[in-house]
Amino acid sequence: MSEAKTHFRTCNICEAMCGLEIRHQDGEILSIKADKDDPFSQGHICPKAVALQDFYNDKERLKTPLRKTADGWQEISWSEALEEIATRFRGIQQAHGKDAVGVYLGNPNAHNFGNAIMLQRFFKALGTNNRYSSASADQLPHHVASNYMLGSGMLIPIPDIDHTDFMLIIGANPIVSNGSLMTAPGVGKRLKAIQQRGGKVVVVDPRRTETAKKADQHLFIRPETDALFMLALAHTLFDEQRVNPGHLESHIDGLERLSEAVKPYSPERVAEACGMEATLIRELAREMAAAKSAVCYSRMGASTQSFGGLCQWLNNVLNILTGNFDRRGGAMFPQPAFDLVRPKKGKPSSYGRYESRVRGLPYFNNEFPVATLADEILTPGDGQIRAMITIAGNPVLSAPGGPRFDEAFEALDFMVSVDIYLNETTRHADIVLPATTGLEVPHFDVFFNSFAVRNTVKFSEPLFEKSPDQKHDWEILRDLALQLTGLEDDGVTPEMMLDAGLKHGTYGEQGMSLSKLKANPHGVDLGPLQPCLEKRIQTDDGRIRIAPQLFLDDLKRLDDSGLMAHNPDYPFSMISRRLARSHNTWTQNSQRLVKGKNPCTMQINTADAQRLGLEDGQLAQVASTTGSIQLPVEINDDMFEGVISIPQGWGHNRTNTAMTVAGSQPGVSMNDVTDSQRIDELTGNAAFNGTRVAVQGSR
Repeated sequence: MSEAKTHFRTCNICEAMCGLEIRHQDGEILSIKADKDDPFSQGHICPKAVALQDFYNDKERLKTPLRKTADGWQEISWSEALEEIATRFRGIQQAHGKDAVGVYLGNPNAHNFGNAIMLQRFFKALGTNNRYSSASADQLPHHVASNYMLGSGMLIPIPDIDHTDFMLIIGANPIVSNGSLMTAPGVGKRLKAIQQRGGKVVVVDPRRTETAKKADQHLFIRPETDALFMLALAHTLFDEQRVNPGHLESHIDGLERLSEAVKPYSPERVAEACGMEATLIRELAREMAAAKSAVCYSRMGASTQSFGGLCQWLNNVLNILTGNFDRRGGAMFPQPAFDLVRPKKGKPSSYGRYESRVRGLPYFNNEFPVATLADEILTPGDGQIRAMITIAGNPVLSAPGGPRFDEAFEALDFMVSVDIYLNETTRHADIVLPATTGLEVPHFDVFFNSFAVRNTVKFSEPLFEKSPDQKHDWEILRDLALQLTGLEDDGVTPEMMLDAGLKHGTYGEQGMSLSKLKANPHGVDLGPLQPCLEKRIQTDDGRIRIAPQLFLDDLKRLDDSGLMAHNPDYPFSMISRRLARSHNTWTQNSQRLVKGKNPCTMQINTADAQRLGLEDGQLAQVASTTGSIQLPVEINDDMFEGVISIPQGWGHNRTNTAMTVAGSQPGVSMNDVTDSQRIDELTGNAAFNGTRVAVQGSR
């Protein structure tokens, strides 16, 4: 037996980038603890990190390519699998055009160093425009707002949470998520620090979340009225002459247009629709304007709804109007060592370059909205998707209208999945290609350093070497691209591209390189966020567009939406919620994360439960226009009246999948009752929150 060793790495399960200290011996993991010397996470760790060893050791994890046959799944060689895939894809594209093959990328790709850097090579070889990802079920409103206001979809402002004196949180629960498009491990301590220095934290949410319970103030709001609420805040700032953009005032275009646009949205006009008092809205605007520093942060509840685009535009507007944009304690811009914001001032945006074939939804960030993917498969005609490759994704559970994806994937001529499990999506594949997993791969956070609340950088070596017959995800896609094109491998690796990016990046002149990161396994601290927008902004003239016409035009849709209208058939609004021990759909095969009491419940207000005759723990049926589900009732007054909450990312252990963890709770998928037709029309993002449902007890 060899001596026990210690390995340092970054956890790649969620966005928090927590540093880990892993003790191991002879191929066995002895412990996974927080790395107290990590300059970013500083000893924080959440319950999910221990799941890395579960994924590595899981007996249900696939390690050999599989082909579906009449007699079940059959193991095949890599060469056989890749050759068959290339032959089938080429044949389908030759017969029906390049776009007849579609691609779907799941959330784990954002946490996968190799894929994040090398995927574009695979896309080029495949040649299709029919690309989709989980981003359009999550964050498109942020990217569209930054694209039109700042010239780059990746130039997203991040709350300087460690220095702010007033934080307004709308539709976000960062204590559970560790931040989201605000990478911030240990948010609880960071929020407490705001209060300890005399600051204030306010949460606006239809549910009294874990974050709201730690805040100084929580205000209930009706789902999908966040844009009205933020318009009223902006109205108050103009109406009471509290607008003060500070050092950016001379760099802003459109202030007068914005002032005119928000005039109709007084707090008194929107209060009833939002479900809060007008005086509270005005007081919040005054507090934000008067604070020494302040920041507004809105996330999933504000993004994954019918007016997500307006919400994220207005989030930026509020930070600009109060002088808290690109300012310490406000909304600031990270300067990552590997920078995804490429200098391209004046380059035309990809937004709307194409429209989806069936519903005419906008193309952005080189993809179409996932809400229309099933339409593109099931609707006959020129350009119909006839084959798919899904890469680390499970849209049957994670995309709106999940059952329709079952139907769509079953209708394909051919389907391939790159995944380590047979799940609700990959069971439809003709060939499944399993990749290495977390502890077998090197790691560098390509994306989340761009959203971090402090500038740091870190590279993690693999803990365990992969076996000779295993492939990393990027190697699978590289080999498939070579099969498709007939080209020879040029030998380029993700590490080579990372090293070049580091050397030519923001800190290149200071000696930043991959070798430097390997010599510092805990990571390198690059310092707090600093004002930098004037040199990073990507508009052609370097000016902020505070009132793009795209957003002003969308106000009419908000006005015409009938948010106050009562629907007697579906009287409740459904919202999602995140759980501390799960992440989207891909952590449910860890026994330690899913054991215990079933967390997949329908939370409902006491008054609503009494009116319906519901009791705690009984089964309830939740029905929408698209389907119905049954799940246990959880009664509490954390819910706004007329609103129910169901966790996202559940519904496993269905027929014909391998996701059968002993003692686990399969739960139900809320996307069995969401509707792919419900989107934010401005951005194409899926509108999960605000789905209208009926609730009744089940016997």
